[in-house]
Amino acid sequence: MESAIDKHLQCPRTLSRRVHDDYQPPFPMFVGRANDDLTQVVMAYLGVQFHEENRESAVRAMQHIVSTFSLSNGPGNHDISFHTDNQGYGNFIVVGYWREPAAYCRWVRQPEIENWWSSDERLVDGVGYFREIIAPRAEQFETLYAFKDDLPGVGAVMDNISSEIQEHGYWGSVRDRIPASQNDWMQPDNELRIISGDPEAGGRVVVQGHDNITLIRSGQDWMEAEEPERQLYFTEMLPPLQAGMDFLRDEGQSLGCYSNRFVRNVDINGNLLDIAYDIGFWRSLDRLERWAESHPTHLRIFTTFFRVVTGLQKLRLYHEVSVSDARFQTFEYINCHPMTGMLRDAQR
Repeated sequence: MESAIDKHLQCPRTLSRRVHDDYQPPFPMFVGRANDDLTQVVMAYLGVQFHEENRESAVRAMQHIVSTFSLSNGPGNHDISFHTDNQGYGNFIVVGYWREPAAYCRWVRQPEIENWWSSDERLVDGVGYFREIIAPRAEQFETLYAFKDDLPGVGAVMDNISSEIQEHGYWGSVRDRIPASQNDWMQPDNELRIISGDPEAGGRVVVQGHDNITLIRSGQDWMEAEEPERQLYFTEMLPPLQAGMDFLRDEGQSLGCYSNRFVRNVDINGNLLDIAYDIGFWRSLDRLERWAESHPTHLRIFTTFFRVVTGLQKLRLYHEVSVSDARFQTFEYINCHPMTGMLRDAQR
């Protein structure tokens, strides 16, 4: 059995793990592995927000964003999702992953992208846009998979998959899988601040983040699942999951959850696929842990997962959690409603 922290990222600990060295997890799980030349990744969440009457315009905008990924230095992996937020707006989110920040910088600075984003046409074309981009260093993110092939998300730009790992199946295991946890509490150092624009007035708004904002992406894929597993997902797993995600979306602010979106993957035309995941931005890993360990909405999710996980065959479950430095974060919004993403909690 391996440690979730790869050998080249291990260092002498000044902070202890939550479990003893002889801990045996209750079932097998795996993590993505990357060679030591992967030192930092980019996770770019590129959104299009719209009222239903502007759906066609939003689909075209989403398709345009996806088309720019074919330019030089595009991402190594991407997917598209959709959700309706609690203000009634539809949101397409195109998510791209880059293995090298330098490649992302070359991509985003190309005139076809830079000029499109900065054009005054974005202010008048009837939809909203946002860019929520983080770039965690290799020691600042972890992954966890119940399967070993065709890894989604950041796993697709990594190099391999581990054997069975030890650090899972207990409270605090997410932290123990993040290499930085060996000597860093990963605490936030500031507050969200609006540095330009006015969310109430619309137009362009830029939010400054802070160190150790935590992002969790937690997914379920039932595309290849047989009918019994599909029924298991829809009747037993999805109800507590949906309730927990809705709670964080609507009431998570007091717990330190900046934004929570439970999204469904879609194809290039906006048609729903049999894949879903949660996108949750938190003030800190500590705040996320407190909810996970103590709140009834997550305890119902967790106990359901433990009850069914050993019997899963083709229902694929995974997550990835990261923290990031403020200097490697971008939060920009164009004509988005003031409850979007980081806008809600940013200090004016």
